[in-house]
Amino acid sequence: MQPLTTDHVRAAIDAANLGLTVQEFSDSTATSELAAAAIGCDVGQIAKSICLIVNGAPILVVASGDKQVDDRKIATLFEVGRKKVKLAKPDECVEIYGYAPGGVPPIGHRTPNIPIYLDAFLKRFDTIYAAAGSANHNFGMGINQLQTLTNGTWADVAKE
Repeated sequence: MQPLTTDHVRAAIDAANLGLTVQEFSDSTATSELAAAAIGCDVGQIAKSICLIVNGAPILVVASGDKQVDDRKIATLFEVGRKKVKLAKPDECVEIYGYAPGGVPPIGHRTPNIPIYLDAFLKRFDTIYAAAGSANHNFGMGINQLQTLTNGTWADVAKE
């Protein structure tokens, strides 16, 4: 199965009518550190998309780039054991979410209506940046625009 493209992300952004634009970088932005260096922002401003399978069902956690997702907190949120919380494999990222790791955006997924959880640590910043479908495309947005775009639920999902 082929990954979706940055054009799919642009279409989802355009449909939201928030005036956001996708930026292309000559260098990789596949990790939070690389993205922050390319953009010129704090690593915490990178909104990384973490693809998880919880109790057999996909979810997406949009986490601050300087934090790690806490599988214990995810397990508690879903009332399952930690062994039921798994990081999606690269092929699952493409099949379910539509994108390869390092380019998974918070919107425009192959599978509709994947539950999205937003890391509360992102609220430290007014502006954040997310992947836009490839390892060298990103888009910036206001913190409130992230919630509007994703219809995500704010949650305490990161390690302190």
